Order: sequence, then structure tokens, then C-alpha cells
Amino acid sequence: MENLMKNFDVIVIGGGPGGYIAAIRAAQLGFNTACIDAWKNAKGAPAPGGTCTNVGCIPSKALLQSSEHFEHAAHGFAEHGVEVSGLKLNLAQMLKRKDEVVGQNNAGILFLFKKNKVSFFNGLGSFVAAKDGGYEIKVEGTEETLFAKYVVVATGSNARALPGVPFDEDRVLSNDGALRIPDVPKKLGVIGAGVIGLEMGSVWRRLGAEVTVLEGLPNFLGAVDETIAKEAHKLFTKQGLKISLGVKVGEIKTTKKGVTVNYTDNAGAAQVLECDRLIVSIGRTPNTHGLNTEAVGLKLDERGFIAVDDECRTNLPGVWAVGDVVRGPMLAHKAEEEGVAVAERIAGQHGHVNFNTIPWVIYTSPEIAWVGKTEQQLKAEGVAYKAGSFPFMANGRARALGDTTGMVKMLADAKTDEILGVHIIGPVASELISECVMAMEFKAASEDIARICHAHPTLSEAVKEAALAVDKRTLNF
Repeated sequence: MENLMKNFDVIVIGGGPGGYIAAIRAAQLGFNTACIDAWKNAKGAPAPGGTCTNVGCIPSKALLQSSEHFEHAAHGFAEHGVEVSGLKLNLAQMLKRKDEVVGQNNAGILFLFKKNKVSFFNGLGSFVAAKDGGYEIKVEGTEETLFAKYVVVATGSNARALPGVPFDEDRVLSNDGALRIPDVPKKLGVIGAGVIGLEMGSVWRRLGAEVTVLEGLPNFLGAVDETIAKEAHKLFTKQGLKISLGVKVGEIKTTKKGVTVNYTDNAGAAQVLECDRLIVSIGRTPNTHGLNTEAVGLKLDERGFIAVDDECRTNLPGVWAVGDVVRGPMLAHKAEEEGVAVAERIAGQHGHVNFNTIPWVIYTSPEIAWVGKTEQQLKAEGVAYKAGSFPFMANGRARALGDTTGMVKMLADAKTDEILGVHIIGPVASELISECVMAMEFKAASEDIARICHAHPTLSEAVKEAALAVDKRTLNF
């Protein structure tokens, strides 16, 4: 007996930040909406939220917070007059808490689906055929077949493995395995000094591992403003991360006891890294596995991303794609903005995503956050600019916190004073950057921030002082 097909206005394939947000916004706009997502938790229950919620942003921030507490207790509390004796690490509890935080987020998304009347299907979504002005979508592992005029693909990305060195999530780890190492490694290797490598390296270093980071590029954090990157390299090295730049990784051997990495250093000398476990964080690849794009002729570009225009339209009428599976930065908040914009475009509205004002954050300690152009980009583009910076060392709230590392750096157009970029390394940089994003979105001048009253004492005063520094008139430095 043939199953009845379930009809919707909009079907979203993927329940990560781009997908679940697109589904909720579509439902808010009056569309009968379904979201299909394949993630399940360890107990086999639905776990929407994608990589971000399950093995990315959320669990990594939970472990970063927990490991920072541990490091503060071991090394920082005494300065505040808080004496701790007999400090012990309960790693099982730390990992359990991380899993609970993930579970709360999974449950929150399921609640939001219910609240917004989004129909949720737990399974792998794939195209079956284009017909009757829409698309037939199968949910693998179920008997469900769905149909809708509009489809939004939000299937995310996967960790990129080194050629010939697959992830076993025991000795050779992706971001997934890096979040659930059952015991603190004595020696931990990390290949790739990007966001994931530095964050995961920081977690396990704080908990007692000896961490060595191998990076193929000659410059540290090449996408970050040079001034900030140099400061970060100095601080991370001082903390105990061993960072080698310009290396060329050769043969990697794994045994039940550990991993051996052969590489040449930036001087061309052969080196060997022996470690208990190895995290490989060399980027991510678009995930179109099981989507069955061939069935409907959905076009991919030369790098395997779903090909889209500036508004996230694919080559197929009514089919859109957002997030990591399309061009642009692989950031959860970029995916969310595209998800909202696409839902609004389907409704005939004008969704807004400005790539120039998307903030970037690295949740190390200190945090690194930036928006807009770096100083090296402005130089390369021949843009006349003014720069101003202010150290947290001269900020009263930072002194009270006991965290005075880092600075705020602001770049503005030499003629118009419009803010072109802001770069922060320091305490809660991830929160401080939002003021700068808003300022740039409204095309503010550095003087605008300089003349806005900021509460005292706050870390945000460092942003104001950096704006004052653009005009060489800081008040507290």
C-alpha cells in the first residue's frame, strides 16, 4: 500500500543553525514548514542543532569554560585571596556537564519547533524527484515522503581529514573526538592552528596536557589583523602551547598507544612528534552526502559546495541553500542570517546579509574577535586609513577582573572617519565586538563611538578609548 505524501510549503533539509532558524522564520511568515535532520544523541533520540550544537560551538564553549575555571582555581584564585588546596580534576563530570549543555540546546530547538508549529522529521533528507512545480523529499530510515514547492538545503559541513589518515576518533580526532577524550593526554598533537585547533588545544593544555600545534602556513592566524595575531602568538606561547609554523606534515603512524607525526620544520629539518592523541583541524568540507543532488540536477561548484547566487538561490527554481554547504565563512551566525534572509525572500521580502559586518570570534583566553578589514588588507587595497588602539592594561574593569591582557584596535577611513574594522584580543572580546558590528552596519565614524557615553567601569570603555585613539586623543592612556 502506497504511503500518502505529506505536503508542505517549505521543507528545510538540515537542523543546524542555518536550517532550524530558516524553518522557524518560514513558519513565522505563515508557511506550512517541515525540517528534516538526521542527528541522534547517544541514546538514539533526535538531536537537532547540527555540528554547532552537538560537536562544535556549544560543547566546545562548555569545555572552554570548565577548563578555564580549573585553571583559575589552580593558578589565578590565590591573587584574589581565594586559597584552594587539594584541587582535583573530575574529567568525567566535566564531560557530563558538557553533554548536559548540549542536551539542553537540543531540547530547546525541539521546543521551538513545537512552539512555531514546524513539523520535525528525524532522518536523512534526500531529493527524490522534481515534479508538479515542487520537489519530493524522502526521509531515510522512515516511511515518510514529503513534498513542497520550496526547499532550503542547510546540510552543513564535515571535518576535513588528512589524505590517508582517516579519523578514528580514538587516536586521530576531529572536533567530535576532541570534545570527548576520556582521559587527559600526557602529550597532545594538533595539526592546524585555526579556531578549532587553538580552542581544543587550549582546553586540554589547561587540564594538564603538553600540547604541540603544527601549522603549515608561515604566519600565525593569517586571517587576523597582524598586531592582534602577534599578541596572540606571544600570549599562547607564554601559556604553554608549543606552536610550530611553516611545517610540512609527512607520514603519520598510529598504534593502540599513540600517534607518530613525521614533519619538516620551517628550516627544512626533519622532525618527529610523538603524542598520545592527535587532533586534526585543517578545515571543513561541504556536506552533500546522501542528498541525492543528481536526482534533480542540483548544481555543485568545483569545490563541492552547492552553487548559489548572492541571495542563496541555487540553479533550481524554488531551491535555496544556506550555511556551511555554500560559499562564505563557515560560521553559525552567518548560517542563521542566511536562513532568516532566505525565508523572507521566499515570502517576497528583502532578506539582509552583509558579509562585511559578520563578526569572527576565537574563544581562547584571551578571546579574539574582529569585524571588517584588517590593517594588512587595507594596505593591500591602497585604502588611506587611521588606526587607534587601547590596551586593557589601562582599563579599570580589566584590572579589577585581574585580566589585563590584550587590546582594542580600530581602523577608520582617513578622509570620512567611517569605521573600516575593529580588532580585539582580551577579556570577553566576543561580547565587545557587537557594539562595533552595529556601528559598522550603521556606517558610523570612529568619532561616533568616541562621543557615546560608556558606563564606568566597564571593559567596553576600551572600545571607546580605541575610537578616541584614532584621533590621537585617548583619555586614559
